[in-house]
Amino acid sequence: MKPLVFTFLSFFFLLVIGCSSDSDNDVNEPPAPTGMYFPSLQGDVWETVTTAQLNWKTENEQDLTNYLEATNTKGFIILKNGRIVMEKYFNGHNQDTEWTWYSVAKSLTATFVGIAQDEGLLDINNKTSDYLGEDWSKLSIEKQELITVRHHLTMTTGLIPHLGDYVPWVCNLPICLDYTADAGTSWAYHQGAFMLLQDMITESTGVTFQEYCKTRVTDKIGMEGQWTSNLGLNIYNSNTRSMARFGLLMLNEGIWDGTTIVSKSYFDEMTNTSQDINKSYGYLWWLNGKESYVGTTSTTVNSGPLVPNAPDDMFAALGANDQKIYVVPSKDLVIVRCGDSAGEMQLGPSSFDNALWEKINAVIN
Repeated sequence: MKPLVFTFLSFFFLLVIGCSSDSDNDVNEPPAPTGMYFPSLQGDVWETVTTAQLNWKTENEQDLTNYLEATNTKGFIILKNGRIVMEKYFNGHNQDTEWTWYSVAKSLTATFVGIAQDEGLLDINNKTSDYLGEDWSKLSIEKQELITVRHHLTMTTGLIPHLGDYVPWVCNLPICLDYTADAGTSWAYHQGAFMLLQDMITESTGVTFQEYCKTRVTDKIGMEGQWTSNLGLNIYNSNTRSMARFGLLMLNEGIWDGTTIVSKSYFDEMTNTSQDINKSYGYLWWLNGKESYVGTTSTTVNSGPLVPNAPDDMFAALGANDQKIYVVPSKDLVIVRCGDSAGEMQLGPSSFDNALWEKINAVIN
């Protein structure tokens, strides 16, 4: 009888200890907060949530951190429902250090183009010449009149892209803008054709595109940054948290804490396939989960999704030297990476996207 009593008491004791331990864990790790969070427009206060609270694989977090540091990362942020889960800085970077967005700023430009349309100041279905006059290119009037604002947003102007030849590629002077195909019949990543969108904003709104961007987007969501001109480019610079704020705006379909910044109709067009040639491109946004894609340095159509390891519904703002803003609606995630090139020199998508998502998946899945 005594062994039976001893066994029962031992089991009861272990059960009590186990419950006590569970209770302690509950105290140490409260449930993850629910609902979408938006940080204040001023100050550094930003709510956080831990990987443990989210039931992510905390044991893999250090491996991700080590990988980021080893691949020349300077700033990295993961937001879940707007709250910071991870925020890491490397190589002399910190929360306040600004960094260049490169072509990530194309997606910012696409956003304020949509706002100008929402305000009735511009129509993306109108001809480029409606805003820049008839002498903006070397094309014949017949061919030039085929080009609309939408073609600049979708990289389908048909202008010679000068891929691999930097100076004419970035040039937006008429002498550099010549015919290679009818508008809408070819896709090529063309910096000069893109930059004309900023000129169109300046002409149609009556203020510089920099000021329009500030008053219509960045001030309204608390971003801290500015445009600079360098090597023929208009470049946006900000700290990593400002990049995350822009991603959070996009996660919420153009709405910031109840205030509509850009219309839902334009947002949907901007973040979905915009033409039949490059299925993985919207209005200056890259799209995952499509049947094919075209990269930035050729016109070859590649089969398969842009980033196989990333969720199919991810859309992204991608810039040279591996600047990244990933937005994943199905997981309520925004992920930002800035820094020097991870290795492969590309103007937008690179092999680093897939490698990084392998490390991210080890934490979040």
